[in-house]
Amino acid sequence: MKFQSVIWDWNGTLLNDVDLAVGVINQLLDDRNLAQITFERYLEVFTFPVRDYYEKIGFDFISEPFEVPANQFITRYNLVVEACTLHDDVIPLLSHLQHQGCRQFILSAMEQMQLEKTVQSCGITLFFEELCGLNNHFASSKVEIGKLLIESKGLIPDQTLLIGDTTHDYEVAQAIGCSCLLIANGHQSRQRLADTGATVLESLNEIKLFWE
Repeated sequence: MKFQSVIWDWNGTLLNDVDLAVGVINQLLDDRNLAQITFERYLEVFTFPVRDYYEKIGFDFISEPFEVPANQFITRYNLVVEACTLHDDVIPLLSHLQHQGCRQFILSAMEQMQLEKTVQSCGITLFFEELCGLNNHFASSKVEIGKLLIESKGLIPDQTLLIGDTTHDYEVAQAIGCSCLLIANGHQSRQRLADTGATVLESLNEIKLFWE
């Protein structure tokens, strides 16, 4: 079907930042003499809220509060995130959907001001009606801002498609009542995405089939 609206996730879905995320978390692990993680391991353990992911890979929140490594991560990440590029096919796809009359939004676990800055640096702000991020750096959940987006923009859930790269994106889609596509080129493995029961695609280019 031709969806009237698309809600995009940002990190991992449009922005190719997985290598950066793995590199920065390994810096923090090394600072604490903890075992580093491989790219493959990262895809199997990364989750929301990110506090749970930090605990899985060895951070001890008895010896230090979660906010310490979380703030260190975002500080180091933000220093170089603008060097990250978009995934292949992003701009042609966004342009294609825009020409189809599709309303497009970004719903991200990134802090709002940093989201706006990063999207702008990639030169694609013009494709989106609104950018919706969190009011903090702790990447807990996108459900509430997703609900607010649906309500404030008058979106019709069964005519809205959420496109993301994590099981949390599927959870958000379920919570706000819209359809979901998951792309296996981001922060979680294809098997984890498939286990949700959602449709999983290998690349963004395949999304055009939903508008043919």
